[in-house]
Amino acid sequence: MNAEFLEALKDLEKEKGIAVDVLLEAIEAALLSAYKRNFGSLQNARIHIDRETGDFKVYTQRTVVGQVEDPRLEISLEEAQAINPSYELGDIVEDEVTPRNFGRIAAQTAKQVVVQRIREAERNIIFEEFVNREGDIVTGVVQRFEQKNVLIELGKTEAILAPSEQMPGEEYRFGDRIKVYIIEVRKTTKGPQILVSRTHPGLLKRLFELEVPELHEGVVELKAITREAGARSKIAVYSKDENVDPVGACVGPRGMRVQNIVNELNGEKIDIIKWNPDSSKFVASSLSPAKVVAVEIWDEEKVARVIVPDYQLSLAIGKEGQNARLAAKLTGWKIDIKSESQMEEIYQQEYDDVSDLNDEGDVNEEGDVNDLGDVYEGME
Repeated sequence: MNAEFLEALKDLEKEKGIAVDVLLEAIEAALLSAYKRNFGSLQNARIHIDRETGDFKVYTQRTVVGQVEDPRLEISLEEAQAINPSYELGDIVEDEVTPRNFGRIAAQTAKQVVVQRIREAERNIIFEEFVNREGDIVTGVVQRFEQKNVLIELGKTEAILAPSEQMPGEEYRFGDRIKVYIIEVRKTTKGPQILVSRTHPGLLKRLFELEVPELHEGVVELKAITREAGARSKIAVYSKDENVDPVGACVGPRGMRVQNIVNELNGEKIDIIKWNPDSSKFVASSLSPAKVVAVEIWDEEKVARVIVPDYQLSLAIGKEGQNARLAAKLTGWKIDIKSESQMEEIYQQEYDDVSDLNDEGDVNEEGDVNDLGDVYEGME
């Protein structure tokens, strides 16, 4: 080793961000292992690399004792003071024992250590870069397939799109550029493992933040989001500025903003709903595109009964109950959907029950049950 070697390490420090001292300490530790392996593992030894010249030396270390039991590890006080009168019991005496043919071993060991540390440093840099981006969206290129996993290239590393995180019916081809959501970054012995998703609701949220400046600026707030990936999603938005329509901002001019997101998600339908602090109005809006006649709320049970026109019942429930299911997840309320004719039957039955009780004299007659407008407040 020489000064040129030190200059090479300094260049690595600038290029890879690995401190020269860290590399030298690692090389010294590796050289010590190589020395013990080749020249005697029972000795206490120390390797020192000169930070100015790059020269290295091997020193054995012996402890000053009153009575020597192992001359390889200990030295008597008399012998130590013969070397230097200042030595006392417990001090360490060092002797240079650099082997003549140790240079070749040292060079080979140094190369291995430097290569290993460079690899570790690059892995740490990648890990630090992506661990801070958990919950963020990135664009990658489909690189290869391992069993059912899709490996996506993200610059100097790859991310794993597991089968459970792939959108139903979506095909991935080599070279495709896709946006994915980083759900977790793990540190492993083989480097960082980045797990990404195409089904996470966070992907939809980040896509809207990219497309809608008002969301990014904080003027419009995304209050709630629920998603059945590949089929349908619902988001509830709210504007802090009365002059800004939150739904219109998300839809964009001629629907371009939301259409770009729909295209990215391969045609997934997206319902954009205006969030309302009034629970009944929010529940009514959540069933969009169905029109709601009235809503009755039971706050303690978090249950809402929603009344819709007969011809809107199937639309409100949705295919296989999807629309109602998403609305319930979006609002956090258990939603019971009834048509107007179903409610008329319920009211009629309640009226008949009351009449029967009145005939028996169990309750006082205090009026009749009229139509829906007398029971529920109409939804505007």
